[in-house]
Amino acid sequence: MKKPLEGALRAGAVAVALTAGLLTTSPAGATAATGAESVALAAQSAAAARPGNGRIIYDGLSGGRGVLKIKNGTSRDGVVTLVKGRTKAISIYVRAKSSASIKDVRDGTYRIYFTTGSRFSTSKRRFAVGASYQRFDDRLKFVTTATSYSIWTITLHPVRGGKAGTTQINPKDYPA
Repeated sequence: MKKPLEGALRAGAVAVALTAGLLTTSPAGATAATGAESVALAAQSAAAARPGNGRIIYDGLSGGRGVLKIKNGTSRDGVVTLVKGRTKAISIYVRAKSSASIKDVRDGTYRIYFTTGSRFSTSKRRFAVGASYQRFDDRLKFVTTATSYSIWTITLHPVRGGKAGTTQINPKDYPA
């Protein structure tokens, strides 16, 4: 993985630890937090837990030279998952109004799934609020030769003149 991403993960872990520390320690003689303070602390904790843009959520099959560029023009965060045959290959987190790339896709033909929503649970690999689940109708084929490799770009929002169709899927059919 990229070195800047590792730094971002460490920073996120520190932020969570600091938030947890704020919730569990209090100076002698301090009173309990008010409802508004508790909500603010919970919001800080949720913000710290939100994955960074471009964070790989799952990596079961990478190591190629192919590139998948993702543009999320929606107002909700998203997760894009590549599936090769019946094997979940890789999932990436793409924040709202952001772009991200997977730069090590192995050769093969992939079905592309995506989900959008808010309050992503890293343990369940799902959005807790307002989740939508879709699949691109066409598969993407990644091919590497001695002189070239595949680069695909997808968008999670409708594009005027775009030709990629998507289908709503049942949440239980999403490769979490």
